[in-house]
Amino acid sequence: MKPMNSLDEILNFAIGEEQAAAAFYTALAAKVPGAELRQALLDFAREEQGHEARLKSLKAHGTAPVPGPEVPNLHIGDYMVELKPSVDMPYRDLLVVVIQKELAAFRMYTDLAARAGGSARDTFTQLAQEEARHKLKFETEYDNMMKEG
Repeated sequence: MKPMNSLDEILNFAIGEEQAAAAFYTALAAKVPGAELRQALLDFAREEQGHEARLKSLKAHGTAPVPGPEVPNLHIGDYMVELKPSVDMPYRDLLVVVIQKELAAFRMYTDLAARAGGSARDTFTQLAQEEARHKLKFETEYDNMMKEG
């Protein structure tokens, strides 16, 4: 991550990352076969757009909600080999891609929280926990799929 000297630079960076994530999921959704997988990807995109809106609100108003409790971590994503997404990949592999993206987003927001202060730190901490919740959701789904065979 390049050095950022102001809260505005940090917020612009985070907003750009959320826009890129939403665009990634939306573009992939347009290419995959199957309504269930397409809807899952569009849901992922919508969540990233929600993060973008919160960051823009922080930038405009300088306030943020108080972070909630810490989310448990299964650490499944910590040991997955990174996969390149493709339109014909099975859902299980898509979950691996999503888990890796959520892990990267969690790490990014954790790093940004360490650099920021005040409301920005609270927002980044909360967004890190939301990314951790997303990762937990997908790791749990992945774990259940692996148990089922």
